[in-house]
Amino acid sequence: SVLTVACEQTEVLLFDPISSKHIKTLSEAHEDCVNNIRFLDNRLFATCSDDTTIALWDLRKLNTKVCTLHGHTSWVKNIEYDTNTRLLVTSGFDGNVIIWDTNRCTEDGCPHKKFFHTRFLMRMRLMPDCSKMLISTSSGYLLILHDLDLNKSLEVGSYPILRARRTTSSSDIISSSGSSGLRAVGSPCHQNDSSPLSEKHISRSSQREGGSPRNSLEVLTPEVPGERDRGNCITSLQLHPKGWATLLRCSSNTDDQEWTCVYEFQEGDPVRPVSPRCSLRLTHCIEEANVGRGYIKELCFSPDGRMISSPHGFGIRLLGFDGHCSELVDCLPKEASPLKEIRSLYSHNDVVLTTKFSPTHCQIASGCLSGRVSLYQPKF
Repeated sequence: SVLTVACEQTEVLLFDPISSKHIKTLSEAHEDCVNNIRFLDNRLFATCSDDTTIALWDLRKLNTKVCTLHGHTSWVKNIEYDTNTRLLVTSGFDGNVIIWDTNRCTEDGCPHKKFFHTRFLMRMRLMPDCSKMLISTSSGYLLILHDLDLNKSLEVGSYPILRARRTTSSSDIISSSGSSGLRAVGSPCHQNDSSPLSEKHISRSSQREGGSPRNSLEVLTPEVPGERDRGNCITSLQLHPKGWATLLRCSSNTDDQEWTCVYEFQEGDPVRPVSPRCSLRLTHCIEEANVGRGYIKELCFSPDGRMISSPHGFGIRLLGFDGHCSELVDCLPKEASPLKEIRSLYSHNDVVLTTKFSPTHCQIASGCLSGRVSLYQPKF
């Protein structure tokens, strides 16, 4: 019922998405750029900012914040929420993923703990059922925490590494002596992690009943078309609403190519414990316009998961897995196939940086670098 807009200059804007009327401006929502907004229920929402804080707001009383959360030491870029446990999960450019207990929230803040740390962190997402956490990095790595338990802090050496997946072009990855996990120059690691996990520790953790242990870590370098001989940066990360796939926006290290890629989740343990585990398979991709180099473009799935809305130059493209907007599971190719362009919508005079489907209406919003917000009701 409310469209919220995070702005570069400390503001949050609220609109009626049906009438497009402006409801309110939170002119000093933060002390720096507002990066992300997440609704926790039908009235409470959270915002995060480059001022290193998270703020909680109540739609019924917007004149003041419910509380401000302090814990990050650099720009906060992501907010996720587990509706079952009422735990708020945030990530920032300090490399930290922090858990906040909103069950015990007061005007002074919420109890919190550092859950995970990795270098070069870009984006963090929770699966719809909160069974996995995915983390993308600017160094091209994708981290997956399987069988997620948010109540268990991950200290150094407390998690098993399932297997690091290498692509043939990743020449900078090296295998650590005496470790079943792979180590890389610029690869994810824990804060103050001075030595790799031992084979003994991993095998012991892997012998837990019921398959993989809780919070087991998988490190991947996803295949990206056109990037077989160069590194890439995973700038945007989204998840299919049914948990079937992940959606990545990747750019080359030289910013001369951009790709939108869909990866299917492949469940189950490897056939042999010694063989590398790889939970993702590239199914669909498309090259992007690469306009507005250096800026992150946030894309998204439709609520039913049949379409993707992707920033494309001064507009957005609606993409499908085939020309009929079929379900992903009904058109999984044996080899990676191009995404199909269903429709293009252009109404901006500057580079579009973000787009979002309404969860309840046949409506799409997009926002551009100059601050304009457009609402579309596409007809097919």
